[in-house]
Amino acid sequence: MAKIIAIANQKGGVGKTTSAVNLSACVAQQSRRVLAIDIDPQGNMTSGLGVDKNTVTSSVYDVLINKLDVRDAIVPTQVENLSLLPANIELAGAEVELVGMMAREQVLKRAIYKVANDYDYVFIDCPPSLGLVTLNAITASTDVLIPLISEVLPFKGLTMMSDFISMVRQKLNPQAHISGIVITRWENSKLSRGIEERLRVWEGDVVYRSKIRKNVRLAEAPLQNRNILDYASGSNGAKDYTSLAEEFLERMNEEKEVAV
Repeated sequence: MAKIIAIANQKGGVGKTTSAVNLSACVAQQSRRVLAIDIDPQGNMTSGLGVDKNTVTSSVYDVLINKLDVRDAIVPTQVENLSLLPANIELAGAEVELVGMMAREQVLKRAIYKVANDYDYVFIDCPPSLGLVTLNAITASTDVLIPLISEVLPFKGLTMMSDFISMVRQKLNPQAHISGIVITRWENSKLSRGIEERLRVWEGDVVYRSKIRKNVRLAEAPLQNRNILDYASGSNGAKDYTSLAEEFLERMNEEKEVAV
């Protein structure tokens, strides 16, 4: 069955969707079958993968709330080997509508498991909150990947995210764990270097060796509804996400070997 990776951080502006879009594309480029799931009502992952969120006929909202079969909502993307379960503004009401459902934390998990054998990796782009939608993502996941910019406040907020995942692991999903922390918007400054050093001391090997440097091309690509490989394949952003994808696959292979 696919590895299911929630890309999550309760703080916005940390490169979460940028990482979800570009890691999905880079892993798919490595000849892996990938499903990207957008569960952020802003639908930026959907747009970033070249799908018009305003014209999709079915979305993750229909899967979660209207009980649509997930296979009827998945659409292809411009990237070979990469499919998408899109999102749009309809999803904004899901937090309230999920409350009255039986086993409301398990809705996304049940949907994903219908297609989990069709993919090698499933990446879920979570909203910047710790509500019911994010809870569904963590409950469905085998791994959680946390993008973190090298600044003080996001670094301090890591404890809140870690506590939330621990709660999910204890009560809902024993597999839930932080399998990686990715430093984003890194620059060669005293602050960035200091945050990185402290993070590696505190979190150890959970922190990826690969860092995502601050790069204007990464900011421009979403404006063109494209991933970084398609938009600027020679940029530092493309190089950094390609490196991250390679390290990600290396780690996943190591986990499989340990499991065997």
